[in-house]
Amino acid sequence: MPEFAIGVDVGATFIKFALVSRSGEMLAEARELTEGEKGKAIVVRNVLKGVATLLDGRDRADLLGVGIGVPGVVGYDGVIKTLTNVPDWENVHLAALAQAEMRRAFGFAPPIYVENDANLAALGESEFGAGKAFRDFVMITLGTGVGGGIILNKKIFRGSTGGAGEIGHVTINYDGETVHAGIRGTIEGLIGHRQITAYARALLSQSPSKIIGELCDGDLSKLDPERLTEAAKRGDEVALRVWRYVGEVLGAGIGTLVSILDARKFVVGGGVAGAGEFLLKPTLEQAQRFTLAAMREGLEILPATLGNRAGVMGAAALCFQGANALVQTDAKL
Repeated sequence: MPEFAIGVDVGATFIKFALVSRSGEMLAEARELTEGEKGKAIVVRNVLKGVATLLDGRDRADLLGVGIGVPGVVGYDGVIKTLTNVPDWENVHLAALAQAEMRRAFGFAPPIYVENDANLAALGESEFGAGKAFRDFVMITLGTGVGGGIILNKKIFRGSTGGAGEIGHVTINYDGETVHAGIRGTIEGLIGHRQITAYARALLSQSPSKIIGELCDGDLSKLDPERLTEAAKRGDEVALRVWRYVGEVLGAGIGTLVSILDARKFVVGGGVAGAGEFLLKPTLEQAQRFTLAAMREGLEILPATLGNRAGVMGAAALCFQGANALVQTDAKL
């Protein structure tokens, strides 16, 4: 069997696992409950359960490592500063903790790499998806919140402490009414999942939509980005207005990133990105308006291609990069 890595994506509800070959073939998958409300010991136990499932019957000598993506800020020392929606996770060294538990449970401990989940989604798209042709690009994930990852020279750019890429916290409306995570007028505070549906409901209070009403069975509490996308496909004016608004906010943020990073390629993923061209077209138009004319050449905003596999694929890619670095170090010695 060829060498492989295990990618792990820790979500609020489920932990996803994938056994991935160096060529990017997904050889096997698994899923476990996160049970984050029960504390870190249970989450680590569930990570080990998924790893054990994928390793069953396979030669451990071919395992290059386990990569773990988490929804939080991870320092260069591998310490998770905080983990979203999981209590008791301040300043936790997950790699060391997981290695100790694996050694106790399995009798061996492969290299374990821990990284922010949005960074790993970016790395997954870089190695196996929409960003494969680019050495440098920015990934933006639109879901419950707005995340991001910066790829420079085919590697994650992590900044001075490891927290780079928190694109959702970029302020684009400093005197706006929205305050999110203590910061006013951020991208996430304007177009996170809840904010999008709240904006849509506000529009519907002034201009009711028969199409949206039918899609929600008359209950606007059911309104979500998927229904707004379907309504847009049917030509609903309110839905089209919502996606133009989301695109304009995102495009303004991208214009800022172009100015700071001199970036030209952007990959947009996450559940909300399912709106496709209803979102991407106004995003590009707005990004061009907020970018210097001299910096517009080559500007592209592309849909991600890996879908919900991006995180686990990126986690596996992190293991492959780590293994390659070890080989290069050995060669120098």
